[in-house]
Amino acid sequence: MGIFSRLAQLIKSNLNDLISHSEDPEKMLNQLVLEMNSQLNEAKKQVASSIADEKRLAKQLEQEQAKAGEWEQRAMMALKNGNEELAKEALARKREHEGLATTYQEQWTKQKTAVENLKRTLRALNDKIEEAKRKKNVLIARKKRAEAQRAIQETMSGLKDTSAFETFDRMAEKIDRLEAEAEAGAELAEEYTGDVLASKFAQLEKTHGTDDDLIALKRKMGMLPPEEPKAAPPVNARVEAPAPAASTSDADQAELAAALEEMEAEQQTQQKKAGR
Repeated sequence: MGIFSRLAQLIKSNLNDLISHSEDPEKMLNQLVLEMNSQLNEAKKQVASSIADEKRLAKQLEQEQAKAGEWEQRAMMALKNGNEELAKEALARKREHEGLATTYQEQWTKQKTAVENLKRTLRALNDKIEEAKRKKNVLIARKKRAEAQRAIQETMSGLKDTSAFETFDRMAEKIDRLEAEAEAGAELAEEYTGDVLASKFAQLEKTHGTDDDLIALKRKMGMLPPEEPKAAPPVNARVEAPAPAASTSDADQAELAAALEEMEAEQQTQQKKAGR
């Protein structure tokens, strides 16, 4: 467990050093993760070495057990041949190998337990580093968001100086004045060129018929009663001028014709009003 205690202390010291001397948190976090991975690789090598020691102890245990079995077979062979002294020597050698096997058994058991603990600790350390990687991404995102907020705040603080806005307002007023002067010049030019009357008639032509369209739309929506059918024009709507008398002068004839035209115009106007 000493290796992992040293690793934890190293990571902690590196972290404290990086935080105290950090100028760019993003670079420091990336560097810290790289160092964590490097230390994790070293820890994996140490665990692998411990696993190799455990396997070597297991192999030595098997070898000593096998040798003890071989010397027991030799002791049995000596007894079959009636040589008890040789059998005792073989049993003594067997006892030596059994003692070594017992020692290796104890060491292997302890090493196996240590290896299992190291594996669990290594997995936990790997999980912690993976968690640190995920937190690193979150911290970097928070750092960028904080930088953006700070930049916006600095911009807003800089805008507290109203001189820029006052300049905008002053320019807007100047443009409004230029537009008014231009419109006044155009109206003055029209006054002297006689274009004012033409403009009025042009405007009248644009809006001509809108009143009729509005009335028609209201009737379509039921807001006004339906249009009444137009009355048929009178058969002899036009008043024929009587034949001038022989004694009527040219001036009287002209006056009579003008009166007839006026009567005809009034009649047409009344017909239009009746049609609406």
